[in-house]
Amino acid sequence: MYASTGGSRRPSAPRTSRLTRLAVLASTVALSAAGLAVAATPSSAATCNGYVGLTFDDGPTGSTGALLSVLRANGVRATMFNVGQNVQSNQSAARAQVDAGMWVANHSWNHAHMTSMSQSQMQSDLSQTNSAIQAATGVRPQLFRPPYGETNSTLQSVATSLGLRQVIWDVDSQDWNGASVSQIVSNASRLQAGQVILMHDGIQNTRDVIPQIMANLSSRNLCPGMISPSTGRAVAPDGTAPPTTPPPTTPPPTSGCTATATTPNVWGDRYNTSVTVQGASNWTVVVALTPPQRVSTTWNGSPSWDSTGYVMTMRSNGSGNTFGFTTMMNGNSSARAQIRSCTAG
Repeated sequence: MYASTGGSRRPSAPRTSRLTRLAVLASTVALSAAGLAVAATPSSAATCNGYVGLTFDDGPTGSTGALLSVLRANGVRATMFNVGQNVQSNQSAARAQVDAGMWVANHSWNHAHMTSMSQSQMQSDLSQTNSAIQAATGVRPQLFRPPYGETNSTLQSVATSLGLRQVIWDVDSQDWNGASVSQIVSNASRLQAGQVILMHDGIQNTRDVIPQIMANLSSRNLCPGMISPSTGRAVAPDGTAPPTTPPPTTPPPTSGCTATATTPNVWGDRYNTSVTVQGASNWTVVVALTPPQRVSTTWNGSPSWDSTGYVMTMRSNGSGNTFGFTTMMNGNSSARAQIRSCTAG
């Protein structure tokens, strides 16, 4: 059996696969914070010449925690097209997706063939799913993927009326169809800037393939991005064009010292800043972040923060005149930390 996907044809998921997914829903996911605290590695390209949308359908499932761990370990932010009844049964897993930096989107209430519904049934289905996702995560979806890729003008109109941009896919990983790891890697290698790939939550081969997908993207200077609600295409995580490396920040000397900041490492979800102080061995440097960015790690200094959490005061601690820190982008990939002042003594 095949489902129409806007001019292309894609085989619907086998009935046995669907029953397996429903069986997974019977168990409630208990995701601990420790399960998500996986240190990301610099797998993403340091320079992003374009962005692709990595998407995972049919979650949350009993394997969502494992998927999030793999994504975090490889520095990946992805879009999760969630099924409403799954969210209702696995609210903690849906919330964990957002906490891990993923974007959550609407994939219908129970993965039905929506083109056979009346307009009012479509409206009820998508509204109910939106409400379930917002209740679990605090985020109202802006994207919608119709089950099986089946759509028509009525469904698109209903989605638009609810503020949802319909998103299909450019590349089908075929993970739902039992594709091997090597087959998924081969399929994913066709991704080009702006394009979106279809994958699924709850499939072991899909989790296993993430490091290889990231290695291939990095070799082509492509990075995981968000899907624009305006165009349905993959863009930078904050919706802007690919960032360029900013020049070093060197403010005028104040009170006898100068602090110069550079950004030696930039990954898909974070960047490192290195600050060199000249003119004093005992110094205090004030650094400002752009919300919602946050510093996750510091070294070679003693930091403190103002009440907002976006202004850091770093004091020398005897480790020399160079200190550094890692900043999580949290959706803003273009901004970089700025030096506000350097004070000797």
